[in-house]
Amino acid sequence: MNLKKRYAGGLKYPLCLAIILSLCASLQAQESETSPLKLSPDDAVNLALKNNLSLESSRTSLSTKKRASALSWNQFIPNITVAGILSMDNEVNTVTGMVPVDLSSVMSTIPPDTLYAVRPYSVDAPQWHIAANIQMSLTISAAMFENIKRLRIDYEGGLLSYEKAKSQLERDVRKAYHSILLLQENIALMRGSYANAERQVQMALANYNAGLAPELTLLQARVARENMRPVIDQVENGMKLAMAQFAMFLGMDYNVNFELIPISENTNFVPLDVTDMITKASKEKPDIQELRHTILMMQSARRAQVYALTPSLTLGWSSTSAFIKDPWKDAWFDSSDDWKKSGSFSLTFALRLNSLIPYSTDFQGIKNLDDQIKTATIGLAQMINGTEIEIYNTVLSLEKTRINTQALSETVSLAEQSYRMTETAYRAGLQDYFQVQNAEQSMRQARVQLLEQQFNYLNGLIDLEYSIGVPFGTLSGRSK
Repeated sequence: MNLKKRYAGGLKYPLCLAIILSLCASLQAQESETSPLKLSPDDAVNLALKNNLSLESSRTSLSTKKRASALSWNQFIPNITVAGILSMDNEVNTVTGMVPVDLSSVMSTIPPDTLYAVRPYSVDAPQWHIAANIQMSLTISAAMFENIKRLRIDYEGGLLSYEKAKSQLERDVRKAYHSILLLQENIALMRGSYANAERQVQMALANYNAGLAPELTLLQARVARENMRPVIDQVENGMKLAMAQFAMFLGMDYNVNFELIPISENTNFVPLDVTDMITKASKEKPDIQELRHTILMMQSARRAQVYALTPSLTLGWSSTSAFIKDPWKDAWFDSSDDWKKSGSFSLTFALRLNSLIPYSTDFQGIKNLDDQIKTATIGLAQMINGTEIEIYNTVLSLEKTRINTQALSETVSLAEQSYRMTETAYRAGLQDYFQVQNAEQSMRQARVQLLEQQFNYLNGLIDLEYSIGVPFGTLSGRSK
């Protein structure tokens, strides 16, 4: 009995320790679930490049093209076919012939090996037959070498497409990051406006109760407050949707709680040379590079189709071993004479003469490829022209944003000065608190408008970085 008590008492402390550890782990898990994930723009980009499903699809496609390019030599592996054949004749075949007979065994007076006779024979051939066959062939043509080159070009095009997908993803993530920050500032401004409207209602109610204001003034204040609620709800729902889409970019659940680190509000404007930007974009823009590579692929496909019209060389070798006896009654490997062997080696030069006719399918296929290459080349020229206009428009928009930002900077300075003066007057008893709140609201609204222009400038630089094919931060990093 004492042993049981001692043993039971010894279980108390490990059991308590296990409960405490379990509670700590549960609290830590809840804290990790509720604590927001802090992200900078670079952190968000790194997560997106690692987890985004669309980019993973592009990565898989690139891996497929890489493997095809690395193993392009496998078309020189000959076709090898091994076959075992079991067959049965529809009818029994009779084999007839003459066989020599040695007469010296019957006539002792005749010297040996000097006199022979023949006699006819007739036997039924086996109805069942077995045979083994092996065949090897390899066709070599000029088109095969062009196909190897085309697979390498296709892999290089896959690299370009993958880098383009990465650039597009990084561009979208950075712009979405800025948009969410701006939405947060707008929501904060609207909540401040709602709080100000609530204070106006309380002030109107106090004046109404004191007989200093009519009921209409109170009703107008309440209507103004209630009208702001659906607007705030709509903006907050837009914020939730933007966060869900941002989580999708990052390859995470839609309900993950993010805390985005604000960027600097100071913007240094970058000098932009339109001519230089257009020159870079016409060469380095990912869309233009991808289309150029598509044209290279089409040109390679055309050369392969032309080479297919040239003669081809086929190397062939075959060997067949057939069992001449009955496979069901006779032993298979008693004697090598029981197997009939045959085979051959061949060199075949072939030329499809019908393909040389100008109106043949092959010739028309080449003509179609010529038309496709011409169309793609025209599309490339149009894309380059469109890119030039796009760069020119982007630079003009950035210049306009720069001018607006400078003007808003002065507005913010005036709003801050007005707020300070109103606050000083309030402390001196010359203004009421309501005027201070209005001045503060005006100052906050001016700051949000300034921030919007700064984000527009940053997003314009990000679009410009994508268009001219430079790493992100080359321009936008200098503007912070």
